[in-house]
Amino acid sequence: MTGHRSFVIQVVFLAVSGLGLLWSGCAGQATDYKSLKYPKLGDIEVPEVRQVTLANGMRLFLLEDHELPLVNVSVRIRTGSLYEPAEKIGLASITGQVMRTGGTVSMTGDEMDEQLEAIAASVETSIGLNSGSASMSVLKGDLDKGLSILADVLMNPAFREDKIQLAKMQIASSIARRNDSAEAIAGREFDKLIYGEDSVYARHVEYATIGRISRDDLVKFHGKYFGPNNTMLAVWGDFDTGQMIEKIEKAFDGWQKVDLDLPATPQVEYEFRKTVNVVRKDDINQSNVYLGHIGGLRSDPDYFALIVMNRILGGGFTGRLFKNVRSREGLAYSVYGSYSANYDYPGEFYVGCQTKSEKTVYAIRAMLREVEKIRESEVTDEELALAKDSFLNSFVFNFDMKGEIVNRLMTYEYFGYPADFLLRIKQNVEKVSRADVLRVAQKHLRPDKVQILAVGRPDDFDQPLSVFGPVNEIDITIPPPQK
Repeated sequence: MTGHRSFVIQVVFLAVSGLGLLWSGCAGQATDYKSLKYPKLGDIEVPEVRQVTLANGMRLFLLEDHELPLVNVSVRIRTGSLYEPAEKIGLASITGQVMRTGGTVSMTGDEMDEQLEAIAASVETSIGLNSGSASMSVLKGDLDKGLSILADVLMNPAFREDKIQLAKMQIASSIARRNDSAEAIAGREFDKLIYGEDSVYARHVEYATIGRISRDDLVKFHGKYFGPNNTMLAVWGDFDTGQMIEKIEKAFDGWQKVDLDLPATPQVEYEFRKTVNVVRKDDINQSNVYLGHIGGLRSDPDYFALIVMNRILGGGFTGRLFKNVRSREGLAYSVYGSYSANYDYPGEFYVGCQTKSEKTVYAIRAMLREVEKIRESEVTDEELALAKDSFLNSFVFNFDMKGEIVNRLMTYEYFGYPADFLLRIKQNVEKVSRADVLRVAQKHLRPDKVQILAVGRPDDFDQPLSVFGPVNEIDITIPPPQK
């Protein structure tokens, strides 16, 4: 053992000595990182996704991937909580949950759990703001079984009463806890300021609204929106495309079409205005701050320049907010900013931070100043290059998994965007100039018309919020359950 240890020591010594010589050689040829040159990124090869429309109206998106013996399915249904009545907020969410937990006419949810566990598969459902979704993952050898369960859940949910009551209890529990987190309060109440308290894009469930929901409501909601002609299905994995189409047709045979006369997507009516708002939360010693206004749509021709502007202003460790408000001024534990754009309704522009109560007003002024500055003069060449490079160099990760590719294509189709929209983003971001960034900042950012929201202890603020204007105190009291 002694001889072996001596040999190891000699090898390590030689290796370290070699590194030392290498370092010495490099030290004499030190190169500034800014002078390094990199070759142009290669073109990305996007695999072709087969698109098929079945006789029943269901849209299929298929992408073979034979690396592993797995098959994955993602389903999208045109529905969502934006279609539920205001007096029954929570209906869509409960419907999406109990479709799975309540089982089907032929088996309970617990029996379904056992069958799926036996074949190491999963089937899940949910309904969000503007779409319903379902998913399945199964081994190739159990594809027929998995597809039959997925189809049964979508076509024949039983909506058993015990699972409806369980879902209501879970939501009631979340209502009771919704004011525990200052960060969650800030995000929720800022949404209300931007979209309106009663807007489908900002409203939230209450004890009273879930109390009005019955099993019959779930049955009617499902029956109105769930049909093959209102459904898109993406599948990727180890399969033959022709055989897969036949299997899907067989699994969903007999599913009745639904009336596609759906309501239009609710529009957002926004008036730029300056407001100052506070939520009193006396059990914390820091403030959660948001300030901003309405954002935009991804279909806006300015979207590509806004991506770059957004990265320069609020883009993580390299953004101006982080470097100036957090690092230089030392004002915030965290600071962030985003000009968000959605597919079918406007996003939000906001900057925000978490800071000591005694620095609240100072931090607000510092963040506002950064928004003003990006509108006053062009960004530097270095800032522009860094923002574009960070976006473009990570672009390849949009294609590292087959599921991402096929689901993104289905999303574009769902919202009416061109199939090559992602590649258009890349091409247009490459063209963005300093002048473009200044132009969209001046056009889309309104620091004089931001809505300010602070969640914290107003008595501890360095100055009263009224230095920005009349203050509106928001009441977040949770209405008690109706008896």
